[in-house]
Amino acid sequence: MENRRKLLFVVNPHAGKEAVRGQMVRILDTFVKSGWVPTVYISQRTGELTELVRKWAPDYDLVVCSGGDGTLNETVNGIMPLERRPLLGYIPAGTTNDFATSLGLSKTMTKAALTAVAGVPVSLDVGRFGSRYFAYVAAFGAFTDVTYSTPQQYKNTLGKLAYLIEGAQRLSSLKTYSIRLEYEDGCTGGEFLLGLVSNSSYVAGVPVNRWMDTSMSDGLLEVTLVRKPAQMIELTRVASNLLKGELDPELIFTVKTRRLRITSPEPIPWTLDGEYGGSPVEVDIENLPRAVTVHLPVESLLP
Repeated sequence: MENRRKLLFVVNPHAGKEAVRGQMVRILDTFVKSGWVPTVYISQRTGELTELVRKWAPDYDLVVCSGGDGTLNETVNGIMPLERRPLLGYIPAGTTNDFATSLGLSKTMTKAALTAVAGVPVSLDVGRFGSRYFAYVAAFGAFTDVTYSTPQQYKNTLGKLAYLIEGAQRLSSLKTYSIRLEYEDGCTGGEFLLGLVSNSSYVAGVPVNRWMDTSMSDGLLEVTLVRKPAQMIELTRVASNLLKGELDPELIFTVKTRRLRITSPEPIPWTLDGEYGGSPVEVDIENLPRAVTVHLPVESLLP
């Protein structure tokens, strides 16, 4: 036992369709067989993992979280303020799992568990949004609140379909925001329907940023702003362009930058990794290069 390392395993048992409940013994067995002594904490409420990880993580060599992107966000926010940040492992168990998809993590929990404790350590960028952090996306505008406003029981029953149903109900009341964007090499402004500041290949289950050669460890954030369409029919064209990875400069503005500032005359509700991130009228966002080290599968690193 003296050669075994200490692992903190934090779990959101309600994520996705609660599949992690039936896999706990197999996951813990994987940890132990790989030479780790796990301490398990089952999350009791949204938001508590940040403080718990911040308090407990310094005593552990590895922190593994299992849940959706929101659980990952809480864990990252707990790790980031630490002077010595432990290794991070992630067992995806949510509805969309954008972060996991971008990194090629297995959807099979036991495989993801093995990667979490025995994968290749890779340092990844983290975004800072004011005083908070995000693992892969900060977003505002059309449908971006669907992930946190859709009731958990609908997510568990319907999966991704729950998001589509919730989003479809909003089509007739889409709101745009007047913003000014300042980035390293310039600025822009106007009325925008959607804004994404991301460090990921997938957002809300949709492949994005294919036109910007996305990397999660290049020190840059990818910014995508969708302008207010003159007519609703243009909204269909915008959606088609995003799905195909095609740029329409009249409707879609993109830029890569290390830092940016967004201001607006009115509060804008933001989501951070699918969780509510506040409603500031001004926010500074920046990339923190290679700020966390995550265990990844070998195959995800191959060209």
